Amino acid sequence: MWRNSLKLLVNSIKTQEKYVPPLALQGFSKHIHRSSPLAMFVQTQETPNPNSLKFLPGVKVLESGQTMDFPTGQSAFCSPLGKLLFRIEGVKGVFLGPDFITVTKSDDDVEWKLIKPEIFATIMDFFASGLPVLQEGVPNSDTQVNEDDSEIVQMIKELLDTRIRPTVQEDGGDLLFMGYDDGVVKLKMQGSCSSCPSSIVTLKNGVQNMLQFYIPEVVAVEQVDEPSDKVSEKEFKQFEMKLKQLEKE
Repeated sequence: MWRNSLKLLVNSIKTQEKYVPPLALQGFSKHIHRSSPLAMFVQTQETPNPNSLKFLPGVKVLESGQTMDFPTGQSAFCSPLGKLLFRIEGVKGVFLGPDFITVTKSDDDVEWKLIKPEIFATIMDFFASGLPVLQEGVPNSDTQVNEDDSEIVQMIKELLDTRIRPTVQEDGGDLLFMGYDDGVVKLKMQGSCSSCPSSIVTLKNGVQNMLQFYIPEVVAVEQVDEPSDKVSEKEFKQFEMKLKQLEKE
């Protein structure tokens, strides 16, 4: 009986038809979340940031080399997926990669075991809906070399794209080139890297050392934040304080 059941299951997968298991097997699948006749399995991967978790849906999220960072719910206005994830209580940031989604929770008090099931369900239901990941906005692409870039800047961008950014994306984040001035390379960290306790160590011991090894003109690497990021962080903290006051009342 078991062999016949497994054979039916294999044949149904090959023909992409909905498979109705026999009574002996129905109890084993009642806790599996299925968004389509063929189950979608979302895997998770830890990042160096304990408050960030990488979700791999097994399908394309953005084009190869592209990323998109949503540090606040307001910034996710252009992404139906981002807006849905921010509706989950405890989600502070969402970062989209070519084949992954990094979710950052607000603080240590929010437990992953409580919000992971809702994140799983949201991701699976979204990709089953057929909606676009982005409706507006232009994702960050590979660092493009401009005609007016100096030779040093061209070398920096090439190293970032070929050696550094792929490694950082493996950890659920990204690095954006923000400028080069008097030997100082300015980078913006996104995703799991933006609030990671070891981000400064990564910049100094990893990125800076590699750039200096190949490009002697590089003196230092600095992390920079855009003014809008600081405002958003301030607004988020104020919102958190209001919620805590309401809970006490």
